[in-house]
Amino acid sequence: MFARFETPEELFAYRLGSALTMENDSLQMLADLEKAALSEDVREMFRHHASQTRDQIDNLHEIFRVLGLTMTEARSPTTKKLVKEGNALLRKADEKLRDDIAVAAALRAEHHEISAYQSLVASARRLHPAQVVHLLSANLEQEQHTSEELAAKAKELARTM
Repeated sequence: MFARFETPEELFAYRLGSALTMENDSLQMLADLEKAALSEDVREMFRHHASQTRDQIDNLHEIFRVLGLTMTEARSPTTKKLVKEGNALLRKADEKLRDDIAVAAALRAEHHEISAYQSLVASARRLHPAQVVHLLSANLEQEQHTSEELAAKAKELARTM
């Protein structure tokens, strides 16, 4: 996409593409975690979050459209490493630990997504129209809400172990 960033707009466009990659990686991870989870309520959490993730991807597509940018994914190595780590832990663990591992993996990904959207929102406020800020803020709010739900589920699972 860019060999070198010369302007804040170029950096923003790259980060936007990275967010798209991040969300697509997250969608795949959620499908894997849903399959790995033992309890129906954990599987339902992942299905619900996958639905929200598809909405977030739609929001990112809309931002690309509004800004007249070519929709391009950019590197998101952190999400790929989080997926790899979660899958490795699931392979190594006893089956009774699957829900705990799956929820923890999703929570770690959420924290990364929150930080990505926080920086995008801050940049968008300086550079772009209110519609872009609104769409990014909507994604950020969903990620924060999901993080709270996952943290509550992690605490619940820790009490039952």
